[in-house]
Amino acid sequence: MPGHDFLLPVPDLSSVRAGNTGVEGVWHFDSGLPGRRVLITSLIHGNELCGAWAVKTLLESGLRPRRGSLTVAFCNLAAFDTFDAARHDASRYLDEDMNRVWSDEKLAAPTTRERARAVALLPWVRQADWLLDLHSMHEPCAPLLLTGMQPRNLELARELGAPRHIIVDAGHKDGVRMRDYGRFGEMADNGTRSLLIECGYHGALESRTVAMDQVARFLSASGIVDSGDQPGEWFGERPDTQQAIEVTQPVVAQSMDFRFAQPWQGLEELERAGTVIGWQDGVAITTPYDHCTLVMPSLRQLVPGVTVVRLARRVA
Repeated sequence: MPGHDFLLPVPDLSSVRAGNTGVEGVWHFDSGLPGRRVLITSLIHGNELCGAWAVKTLLESGLRPRRGSLTVAFCNLAAFDTFDAARHDASRYLDEDMNRVWSDEKLAAPTTRERARAVALLPWVRQADWLLDLHSMHEPCAPLLLTGMQPRNLELARELGAPRHIIVDAGHKDGVRMRDYGRFGEMADNGTRSLLIECGYHGALESRTVAMDQVARFLSASGIVDSGDQPGEWFGERPDTQQAIEVTQPVVAQSMDFRFAQPWQGLEELERAGTVIGWQDGVAITTPYDHCTLVMPSLRQLVPGVTVVRLARRVA
């Protein structure tokens, strides 16, 4: 499959890698005053550099919470250490996708390097009230803010005001994401908030700008910092409108014999039900309803059981 130019440079994490918690890559700052416990995570996937840039910038700024606490983490450092822009997909993970291991069953059996690292991060995930997980995408696409199915997260996404596209989704068949783990996954409003931002293509310079903007907006909304504490240049332009799109079903590869009907880029809205979007083992995969939107189509990580595209409709 042809690649795309990888323009985003690799951040030098040497000055921020150690952390201050005894867990490599994890920094924690407690104001000593009541407030939300905020967690911002990056590098869940080793080739998603934009989040690492944003967290590094945040740390180097010296910003500290005025109330509550702030924890930031560079998560899959071992995969990041293998990064090569010429074959960046190979550094997504070492043994298994780190954003599919967040269930008590998998974490109780840390048989892979990703699970072992997740166990080390687990205390910080469990204690957090608000979580922002910074990611990027296999293919060029507009930024997407993923809320899960909880109305409270959709409300927060709209409060942030950016990016333009909000995705309401239930996650993946092949494992639980961090943003859905434990209290974050409960439907009743328990005070938690968890958002996952897909900042654009992995190698796009703009992905770093989106990541920084989301960090700034999230911190402001959390209330642990005051207005004016963050540099104005961290905030990107706010879109004139936002559109929420709810995923109704994933298309999951059953074998390696899967191909798309077109080189979909994502966010295409197909007008008519029955439109062919691809073929699985020679059988056509079609849209189930009118005005069906394609979310994050990609065959870059094609293996049986992986979601290759999600089908969605607009939320009023």
